[in-house]
Amino acid sequence: MCATLENRRVRIIAGRWKGRRIQAPPGDLVRPTGDRVREAWMSIVHQALPDARVLDLCAGSGALGLESLSRGAAHCDFVEQSPRVLRVLESNLAGLGGHAGAVVHRGDAVLFTQQLPALAYDVAFADPPYASDTALRLAEQWLKIPFAAVFAVEHSSEVALPAIGETRRYGSTALTFFRTES
Repeated sequence: MCATLENRRVRIIAGRWKGRRIQAPPGDLVRPTGDRVREAWMSIVHQALPDARVLDLCAGSGALGLESLSRGAAHCDFVEQSPRVLRVLESNLAGLGGHAGAVVHRGDAVLFTQQLPALAYDVAFADPPYASDTALRLAEQWLKIPFAAVFAVEHSSEVALPAIGETRRYGSTALTFFRTES
């Protein structure tokens, strides 16, 4: 987790909301993905985003899903467990003028994915707390039933996810991408 900052803000990098700032929840409950890592993440999946159905697991501020909607995704389901964090996410969405394709769900990310059929989404993101085993559990769930054609998960670079994924490291942060064969 990053240090506590009372008024943390995250910038939308590209698309129709480019340059707009959203609020990250205060305290250390949420660790916002840095601009550099988020930009790398989006550059890897950008071709899949236009008109895509996107899933943002462990959504936090909603930065990944909002970035996807800004870049042309048609729909995004945001899943976040904390009621306090959900209020910030909903405020961020409203502050951007809302989006007809955005749906916010309160719940556990792993349980949410266990209810999904194969390929329910084009792209899925997960940015779970580093101190939990959620990244590994989500990767294992995707391997059982690939709920998205592309599944990307952020985790500590010290954690190894199943070797079938492609991992890129950015200092202490790693992004692992899982893809169905197409």
